Parts: sequence; C-alpha cells; structure tokens
Amino acid sequence: MRNKRAGLIIGVALFLALAAVLVAAKFMGDASASGPRVAVASGAIVQGTKLSDDKLHMVEWPAGSVPPGAITDMKKLENRIARVDIGSGEPVTEAKLAPVGTMGGLSAVVAAGKRAMTVRVNDVVGVAGFALPGNYVDILVNMQGTSGDNGAAQPSISKIVLERILVLAVAQESNRDDSKPRVVNAVTLELAPEQVEKLDLARSIGSLSLVLRNQIDPLASNTSGATRESVLGLPPAAPAPRVTPRADLPAPAPAPAPAAVRVPAPRHDGVLVIRGLDAVSN
Repeated sequence: MRNKRAGLIIGVALFLALAAVLVAAKFMGDASASGPRVAVASGAIVQGTKLSDDKLHMVEWPAGSVPPGAITDMKKLENRIARVDIGSGEPVTEAKLAPVGTMGGLSAVVAAGKRAMTVRVNDVVGVAGFALPGNYVDILVNMQGTSGDNGAAQPSISKIVLERILVLAVAQESNRDDSKPRVVNAVTLELAPEQVEKLDLARSIGSLSLVLRNQIDPLASNTSGATRESVLGLPPAAPAPRVTPRADLPAPAPAPAPAAVRVPAPRHDGVLVIRGLDAVSN
C-alpha cells in the first residue's frame, strides 16, 4: 500500500515538472517569436566601412531586450557608414553609424565638433607602438631654455599640455581590433579646434611625446610642469635684474648743439689800383 502511494506521489511530481517545463518553453518561444526583426552584422565590420547587404542580415530579437536605436528596416542602412567597429552577430544601432550623407573613411569616425590632426612620432614618442586606435593619450611638450628679449633666461620645462586625447589612427590604419604594438611614424588624434591650435604651437616650440593613459581614467593631472631646478632639487633660479628709470630723478639735459664754424672770406693777392671812383684789381 505504501509503495503504491509513493509511486503515485512520484508520478504526480513528474507530471507537474513536465507540465512546468512545457509551459515555460511555450512562454519563452512566444516571447521570442513576438519580438521584431533587427539588423545584425554577418561578420566583423571595421569603422569607416560602408554597409551593404552582404555584411548584414535580419534576425528575430526578443521583444523585451531590443537594443535602443536598433535598425528594423534594411533600407535605412543603404550607404550608411559604421562609425565604430561592429562585431559579428552584434545588432546595428543608430549610435554606431555616422550621420546620413557621410562619406566613408576616417572623416566618418571624427566626432561632431572635433578635428583630426596627425603628428610625427617614433618608437619612443609613440610609446613603443602601444598607442593604438581607440586608446587615450596625454601630450607632453619639452621646451629647451631660451633667452628673452630683456635678457632674462627662460628655463627648460617639460609640461603636459593636452590630456585624454583619442587616437583615431596610426600610420594609415584605423583598425581597433589589433592589440599588438605597432611602431609607426605618424599618429592621428581627435582634437577640439582650440586643442588643434595648441598642439600646432606646441610642436613648433618644443619636442612632443605621447603618454599612454588608462582607458577609463577621466581625472586631470593639473601639474605645474618639471624644470631643471625641480628635477635636481635646486632652488629656483633668480630672475635677471631689470633696470628701470626712477621717476623722481630729473630728465637728463639735452646735449648742446655744436658751435657754428665761421669760414674766413677768401683772400685775393694782387695790387688794387684806384682810378677816380672805380677800383681795378691786378
């Protein structure tokens, strides 16, 4: 009797478990089937690439997890440019695309209001090739000491002039997938217009270096720069004295004008003969 009752309880439990599985499967199937069809990448798409039908396909997406800005109509992707890298199977959203009418290439990657500027680097300036597209760098300028117009010496200084600058491309490549260092002779940076002017002046007055920084570190350094005295622990150099005229002293008297030189009248040698009222010189 007990065995029959135990078998009945086990049978009922198995039936209820099977029913719960079937109901959950049906519910999940209905939820996924009711979602919209969104465009996803058929393979990896590099930033700056023009989208085409062979790079995309439509898949059903669960209604409750559709990404914001997902594209549900393939016609909206005609002649659009990828602004960032899109992985295989990743949904294509409006935030990952350049504005309508943008041409392909690096210009499609530059953010609105920003500019792209290229600076010359080497294996040392370019952080041994570790400054790759997508990284952020600080820009350091080293200016050698000079003499001012008033004779005062300007000390050598090394100073961070720009911070958290996005690297758009190295050499002629903007691919962000490769994490291996690449030693190149040029790096293209994304800058605001005022930063472009500052960097252009900085590279004309000193030598530039790139400093690789943490990707998620937003803090500014706020340094005053390093000089010869601060590095060696020497006291600051005393500025050269400037000579200024005293206001309480009288102005110097003007120099006297040179005396006029009188030239004697020319002398005439000879005999003066007077005849009546006329004088004749011989």
